[in-house]
Amino acid sequence: MPDIWELASITVKFALYFSIFTATGTVFTGLIFKLNDVRKFTAVFASIGLFTTLLSFSLQGAALTGNLSGMIDINMLTLLWDIPASNAFKYRLIGLVILISGIVMGRYGLILSILGGIIALWSFTRIGHVPNQKMLVLEIFLLAHLLAVAFWIGILMPLHRLSLSKETIQQAADLGHNFGVIAAITVPIMILIGIYMSYILLGSFTSLIGSEYGRTLLIKITLVAGLLAIAAANKLRFVPALKRGDRMALIHFNKSIKLEWAIFVLIFASTATLTSIFAIPS
Repeated sequence: MPDIWELASITVKFALYFSIFTATGTVFTGLIFKLNDVRKFTAVFASIGLFTTLLSFSLQGAALTGNLSGMIDINMLTLLWDIPASNAFKYRLIGLVILISGIVMGRYGLILSILGGIIALWSFTRIGHVPNQKMLVLEIFLLAHLLAVAFWIGILMPLHRLSLSKETIQQAADLGHNFGVIAAITVPIMILIGIYMSYILLGSFTSLIGSEYGRTLLIKITLVAGLLAIAAANKLRFVPALKRGDRMALIHFNKSIKLEWAIFVLIFASTATLTSIFAIPS
């Protein structure tokens, strides 16, 4: 059973992952598809991301001291700030500040926000359990994987909003179709890199089924498979029906978007668990 600090780490990391990916993905889709009213939604999740970034750093101090006083212990936090392992935190902090700054600017501020989001996502590639000679290539691959995930989750809010009313049924169909065209490229990239990452980290099928890390990863893979099934139903069934003006399809499409949200929540929860309490099998 995880101790209190591990549980706190899982909770904060879940909120951190979910908020940063949602904020980055929403600003991405807002610019690519020229969507209105994405700033407020993005600002909320970016602010949550900034808060949880700071909280996760403070929790490291508490975990080291064994009590809550470590969260505000200047000496302990200064020590953590100065070690190389804190670089990911620094990049994430910079990225989120840039992302939020871009939101309050004009339309071209969204480009700045995208840059900030990329920096924030890149901070998640700063991992230390991969041989140095493979690090740069792995970071690039992993960043591409994370951007594809963010792009997917970023389209959910706009699609959900458009699927709430029959007056916007054609807009929902058009956005769903346009996203599907790009996703036909980004989703395979996401899957292939995910498979490659799993191979690099685990190295064998035995490690996949014979370790807690591997079994948790299998749960994550199963969730992704469910996500792909829903996406296929949207692309092949619901979006074409929306183009025909089928109002019942609009109801089903709205439900499928909500289900995608729910699965992403579980995926981020499993990822937070993987990165908090389970060691990668050697």
